[in-house]
Amino acid sequence: MLLSLVVHTYSLRYWFPATIMLGTAPAYLLSWGAWRLLSTVLPTKLYHKLDDRLYNIYQSMVLFFFENYTGVEIIIYGDIPKNKENVVYLSNHQCTVDWIIADMLATRQSALGHVRYVLKDGLKWLPLYGWYFSQHGGIYVKRSAKFNERAMRKKLVAQTQYGAPMYLVIFPEGTRYNPELKNVIDASQAFAAKEGLAVLKHTLTPRMKASHVAIESMKGHLDAVYDITVAYEGTVDASGQRRPAPSMPEFLCKECPRVHIHFDRVDIKEIPPEPVFFRRWLHERFEIKDRLLTDFYESEDADKLHRFPGEGRVSPLKLSKTLPSVIILGGLMLPLLLTESGRKLYVRTWVYGTLLGWLWMNVSP
Repeated sequence: MLLSLVVHTYSLRYWFPATIMLGTAPAYLLSWGAWRLLSTVLPTKLYHKLDDRLYNIYQSMVLFFFENYTGVEIIIYGDIPKNKENVVYLSNHQCTVDWIIADMLATRQSALGHVRYVLKDGLKWLPLYGWYFSQHGGIYVKRSAKFNERAMRKKLVAQTQYGAPMYLVIFPEGTRYNPELKNVIDASQAFAAKEGLAVLKHTLTPRMKASHVAIESMKGHLDAVYDITVAYEGTVDASGQRRPAPSMPEFLCKECPRVHIHFDRVDIKEIPPEPVFFRRWLHERFEIKDRLLTDFYESEDADKLHRFPGEGRVSPLKLSKTLPSVIILGGLMLPLLLTESGRKLYVRTWVYGTLLGWLWMNVSP
């Protein structure tokens, strides 16, 4: 009986926030849809400005659960600019929580509403949000020969033309680094050796296409590249071997006590535009990440183990930045659930909104 209670309590740590985050989706999408219809007679820039505000509200609610609710300590190494900038955010990729890390940094610059993602093509089939992320400026890409450079460039150029604030998140590895997937790591290392590149141990070999297209398409619009290296504390077993980074459910169950984030700003003028030199530059940035992560996980020096070099500052997120969004979205959701007509609208939004979104994604380039 006691064991069952413990297991039930543990599962609630995940199911409670997951239910709220997913449960508010219809209310959020209905609010966005109303604004989208109203804005058809208004300037495009005005629509996108309020869309960013709405997106900020939803992602602030997400951060309430991933930061305030979990109580995770965010430790940042490096100086994040106080002012908002137009940037491409490049990071190592280990788990689904990496997407939330980008939000964590963006909100500390008051740029959360400007976050847009380059996503794997399969994610466009997410119910409701797969389509919405595209509407908010997200870009779905396929790998290798199926990568549609023209479509990505066209969308980014369109956004820069109306002056969209840009915080574009890209994971150049293309897939997650999981130490248990030896075949993926071996294939990545073999590819690097074949191409005459340094073989990396704690990241996969980065692919350059999406990053290069993004930076080249927006070079007159961007201020910098944010080069981010993330390490999740507690991802080393008793023998010192690296374990997989936490999944979203594990993170929400408070299994990760601290996240270490190494921040490095690279001025856009320092990045070579030519593909061959850009490829080398990108790989060199990942060589730096690999050295940082090697020291973090393996250093025999106690002062270097489980930390990045330099001064690490704990960066708490004020409840006042996230709780209002929970209240706003909860307030929008409750009327839908408390009446019969509201519940019907709620269910229809899930069903028909998802189907229409899938249809749109299927016919759009």
